[in-house]
Amino acid sequence: MTFDRRDFIRYGGTALSAALFGACDSQGPEKAEKLLRYAEKKNEGVERLIFRHTSMDHAKSNVRAAGDQFPSYFVSDVVPTLDAGAMAAWRLEISGMVQKPLSLTLDDLMKLDRQTQRVNHYCVEGWTAVAEFTGVPLRSLAILAQADPKAGYVDFQSFDNGYHESWDVESATHPQTLIVYAKDGAVLPPAYGAPARVHSPVKLGYKNTKYLTKIVFMPERNGGYWTDEGYEWYGGV
Repeated sequence: MTFDRRDFIRYGGTALSAALFGACDSQGPEKAEKLLRYAEKKNEGVERLIFRHTSMDHAKSNVRAAGDQFPSYFVSDVVPTLDAGAMAAWRLEISGMVQKPLSLTLDDLMKLDRQTQRVNHYCVEGWTAVAEFTGVPLRSLAILAQADPKAGYVDFQSFDNGYHESWDVESATHPQTLIVYAKDGAVLPPAYGAPARVHSPVKLGYKNTKYLTKIVFMPERNGGYWTDEGYEWYGGV
């Protein structure tokens, strides 16, 4: 029997739900809540072991980039965009457990050492697309802001109707996790998250927050737009 990414999440959630059902029926909701917290910790431990991300993702040379066929996604009613005034005022804030909080303009971001990579983008729905992304490695921004080594998680927040997702810090500082401002050699289009977004081939697409405004280093994980709706939190590839 084979499993795609949706199956992995669905069956994992089913098993957890069954366990919670039993706990709630036999010992009450307080016991179920304790079981949920325990299961979440255990699940994350297993996922960190499976998805260690010690390898690098490289799209196959014989696979064409998706170009404008690369699916776009946002949760607002229309494509989130900034007018000229708002774009000029846009800042990327890096805060939380850092010694030197940052507030970067797009120009500031583009002046930092950049990285371009042609990688796969993996969607929870089962499809994969190739694109070339250019941006600043998140690990470089973490060093610049002097992130606290005790920060175990990072939250990526946006202006797309409050969309956000939190990551484990190991995935966030993977060498291929970028704060992207260009796609396929051109300025990042609004449909794909302009002016900046996070992208990494180590996480499923819904974890890659677009329309980025804040990066917050945290001691504990929080949820996210889709993870609060029951999607798997770790979302590793």
